[in-house]
Amino acid sequence: MQEIGIGLVGGGYMGKAHAVAYSAVGAVFNTALRPRLEMIAASSPATSEQYRVAFGFARAAADWRDLVADPRVEAVVIAAPQALHRAIAEAAFAAGKPVFCEKPLGASLADAQAMTLAAESAGLPNMIGFNYVRTPATRFVRQLLADGAVGQMTWFRGEHTEDFLADPDMAANWRCQGRANGCMGDLAPHMINCALALMGNISELSARILTIHPTRPGPEGPVAVDNDDHGQMMVRFASGVMGHLYFSRAATGRKMGYAYEIHGTKGAIRFDQEDQNAVWLYRADGPEAQRGFTRILTGPAHPDYLPFCQGPGHGTGYQDQIIIEARDFLHAIHSGQPVWPRFRDGLAVAQVIDTAFASAQDGRWQRVNHD
Repeated sequence: MQEIGIGLVGGGYMGKAHAVAYSAVGAVFNTALRPRLEMIAASSPATSEQYRVAFGFARAAADWRDLVADPRVEAVVIAAPQALHRAIAEAAFAAGKPVFCEKPLGASLADAQAMTLAAESAGLPNMIGFNYVRTPATRFVRQLLADGAVGQMTWFRGEHTEDFLADPDMAANWRCQGRANGCMGDLAPHMINCALALMGNISELSARILTIHPTRPGPEGPVAVDNDDHGQMMVRFASGVMGHLYFSRAATGRKMGYAYEIHGTKGAIRFDQEDQNAVWLYRADGPEAQRGFTRILTGPAHPDYLPFCQGPGHGTGYQDQIIIEARDFLHAIHSGQPVWPRFRDGLAVAQVIDTAFASAQDGRWQRVNHD
């Protein structure tokens, strides 16, 4: 087995998830490359040292530039604020190092385009962190669709809804400032990626985007919210299938509402991340009186489940999704073969989001440019 030095930029919520994943991935999947937690960089030398001790890294960097340049850091994982994604990724590729970047790819479409160009020009392994689409359940759904289990697909409905900003009296925070931190920049990318993965490219869309609570309490009085709380799109996929996508950070009662429903000529599928270990499958065959949705609990027969647990129905969790991502990134580095989703897949999501804002502004259907 060969070691690889991992450099992690960012130590917050997602930084911890990635640190845990790279600590565990070798044992879970018996990977050919075994991660060595080499260096971590955060917002200051003090916080870098704090995370180094907490997560078990060998060293802390005073600045992310020092981490990227260090010869013992052989692959870079970006879990920093999205405004920094582009600079870190470009520097890492210039240094000849593979990059895994949390979603969204960048803070703007221009960032996503530049990062994809840098990745492809360097010819180095690159991945983006769309973790929810990697659950055993959704991987199984992709297999069902590929096998024609529901016949010809005729409709898709997807949502990513949460309620962490549903309360109008909740104080303003960093999520309330900047387009990239709004619902369309934060939650929408996950479900758009899911729609593209299950249904193929979106060719055109009509979108509406809204700020529900325009001001929030602040320490010195009301603070203006300058980004969106929710958005929706009617979409037409390149296949001709119609669909609808909805995203909200103010959906009261929803905690992890990453959910989708697919209709086809021979059946239908439903999934909800709040019940992430179950897929609901309807097959339009047999006597009408005996038809109905069947709840399928994930188990060792489904993709990427067995390495975590031998018992059907016991389930996998959020952290396991990040471990699966780590396995795939290590495989891309070791094999030299691209592993989905790459930076280009993150760019496709950014193109849809940019088109949605254009449609919301002029009120018209817009074509999505996937060049």
